[in-house]
Amino acid sequence: MAKNTNIRISLPAVCFVWQIAMIILFGVFIRYDEESDTHWIEHRRKKNISTNLENDFYYRYPSFQDVHVMIFVGFGFLMTFLKRYSFGGVGFNFLIAAFGIQWALLMQGWFHHLDEHDWKIKIGVENLINADFCVASCLIAYGACLGKVSPVQLMVLTLFGVTLFAVEEYIILELLHAKDAGGSMVIHTFGAYYGLTISWVLYRPLLSQSKHLQGSVYHSDVFAMIGTLFLWMYWPSFNSAIADHGDGQHRAVINTYLALASSVLTTFAISSISQNNGKLDMVHIQNATLAGGVAMGTASEFMITPYGSLIVGFCSGIVSTFGYLFLTPFMEKTLKIQDTCGIHNLHAMPGVIGGIVGAITAASASESVYGQEGLINTFDFKDAVANRTVNIQGGYQAAALFVAIAFGLVGGALVGGILKLPIWGDPADVNCFDDDVYWEVIVNFSSE
Repeated sequence: MAKNTNIRISLPAVCFVWQIAMIILFGVFIRYDEESDTHWIEHRRKKNISTNLENDFYYRYPSFQDVHVMIFVGFGFLMTFLKRYSFGGVGFNFLIAAFGIQWALLMQGWFHHLDEHDWKIKIGVENLINADFCVASCLIAYGACLGKVSPVQLMVLTLFGVTLFAVEEYIILELLHAKDAGGSMVIHTFGAYYGLTISWVLYRPLLSQSKHLQGSVYHSDVFAMIGTLFLWMYWPSFNSAIADHGDGQHRAVINTYLALASSVLTTFAISSISQNNGKLDMVHIQNATLAGGVAMGTASEFMITPYGSLIVGFCSGIVSTFGYLFLTPFMEKTLKIQDTCGIHNLHAMPGVIGGIVGAITAASASESVYGQEGLINTFDFKDAVANRTVNIQGGYQAAALFVAIAFGLVGGALVGGILKLPIWGDPADVNCFDDDVYWEVIVNFSSE
């Protein structure tokens, strides 16, 4: 049962009001860009584009497909590990992702793509990828609150999360001119600290009343592992989807591919060593094996070298697995942070590692490795930052990491305070992690 309150905001009302608002706002602001509009033929002729195959759709859509699968299938099924919260894990993931991408197209459009001539937002396939990225940060935050909040609270979390993300992204990418193709800082670090802070504000001292529901069963772990495998396979696309055409995207795929492979081996090793009987813990395998992809996000298109990518994956796999072993229980007992999915270990720490690796790699870049044109192209040393040196770039990369953390902590505290209001229909402590509160459940759980 949900908590009893005199006033409760209902899910149908929020969904209907929000969708009507989106229809109005899209009607006012959103239009097709020049590559998705029917005037593409005229644009081709004007720009001397020889074939339709040079339309951005053919270049970006394969990556968009992969990222979209990660958002709706990967993240969704990764959250189905709880024995009685599979509907909530994959279902609410579906809800807030569909909710968030619409708001993200507007927020990111206002900051990045607003046409100064007609004040319209022109969208194409790259905007869809960026909207998915934006929503990913909110899905990460959901992981910390999984099973403890209502769907309306999740929509509020997403509403403010997308807004904060758009501002943070603008500061990091446009004002600081930091590079973060795979989002170690902008997506993972921000999303993780945003969710952890919200979970801290919403701390439930009597959550032990539903402790019997916090574990997994055999089949729920198998379903979660499906999410892991989808994320693991498509993470190279995630980190390279908006990288520069050509060598930048190619390099991002290679670096992420190697970092992911390396983190798998170290995760299996540490998981086995940590158990008295040498057996493996499925929690580690579902999560820490992905840490290499998170940590490689910022430096994915840099010349970090293949063996450097393996080192990043090696270290992040170790740190993430040890996080599940020691930090998660410490954070719950001492810091009063109840992190259901362990996002601190999969996203926060690897995200910080990624930001640090990106700053060091940028600061150590040289013309002998990149070439003069390669250095300019990789770090976009053009226009206002044409005279920026690699050392200064490294400093701005480090500053961007602190911006992401600050937005996560401050934004999470503010939004957590809003979510603490007794109007959202969140579940009672005894009913947390139970689908029966919000879903029609036909299966009889008594055998479990």
